[in-house]
Amino acid sequence: MASPKKQRIDPATVSTAAAKKKSGRPGGRPPKAPKIAKATARDWISGARIQTLPLAFAPVALGTAAAYVLPHDVDGAGWHWVRALLCLVVAVSLQIGVNFANDYSDGVRGTDDHRVGPRRLTASGAARPRTVITVAFAWFGLAAIAGLVIVVRTGHWWMLAVGAAAIIAAYFYTGGKRPYGYLGLGEVFVFIFFGLVATAGTTFVLAGTVNLESWLAAVAVGLFAVATLMVNNIRDIAQDKIAGKRTLAVRMGNLPSRIFYVVAMLVPFVILGVYSLLYFNAYLVNFVLLVALPACVIVLTAKTPAELILALRLTGLTALLFGLGLAAAIAF
Repeated sequence: MASPKKQRIDPATVSTAAAKKKSGRPGGRPPKAPKIAKATARDWISGARIQTLPLAFAPVALGTAAAYVLPHDVDGAGWHWVRALLCLVVAVSLQIGVNFANDYSDGVRGTDDHRVGPRRLTASGAARPRTVITVAFAWFGLAAIAGLVIVVRTGHWWMLAVGAAAIIAAYFYTGGKRPYGYLGLGEVFVFIFFGLVATAGTTFVLAGTVNLESWLAAVAVGLFAVATLMVNNIRDIAQDKIAGKRTLAVRMGNLPSRIFYVVAMLVPFVILGVYSLLYFNAYLVNFVLLVALPACVIVLTAKTPAELILALRLTGLTALLFGLGLAAAIAF
């Protein structure tokens, strides 16, 4: 039996040994677990999902063009590029904010654990969840500040409620206890806020009213937003089923979802026919079909996630070219 002296434990020895075993997680890191690289600037840029930003640029461009052909009577100052720029800041900030919020919420729920696209910041462990959601709220805050400046400049204080609704809807798309994105209602959100509200709202801010050009453009760009979300969810149907995320693509099934995507992509070009009757150069926007049709073919025939990721990028490019092209045709 050891003597009391031999049984004595040296605290310094214990603390040193514990420090060597400490890995930052309970129980220590498993011996063969791969080390997770911390998020780089490139990862954060990827987390912003740049390919979705055309959904912010297109409605503001179209809303601005529609306002340009109207009398400008807001607060007696007339149309001004500052208000147009503020509208763009709101749209872009909300888009990036919802992307980071989605990364956070899907990551902490485990929804992204088996995803097949680019790695997400939260699910991969490259960034702390608290950091990701903080970045999301920072972008929401920037949108709120720009929106507040718009309200002050125009005097339309009721628009604060619209802005608040947009931020709340952006967060609860995948956040909260019952996110509506998990119930198949995500497409409704993007159509309303990245289509109708973004386009018609821009026109109203600039011209004090909303004309037919703005409403038609809002429907068209809203459908592109729906198509963008749909192709993204088609890629993740199998994984979302496992995670219990009942997106519209999961509810509709594989083939109906692909057909729905094609309809959403092509209806804006039917709407374009109305503009061709009103504006001489609007028909030239039909050349954007050179990008839209390949995207439709890819979605209908795709068998791999890589093909659907390519279709996602082509969808964003279609929305951007359509928005900028039609905006130019209306304004000039």
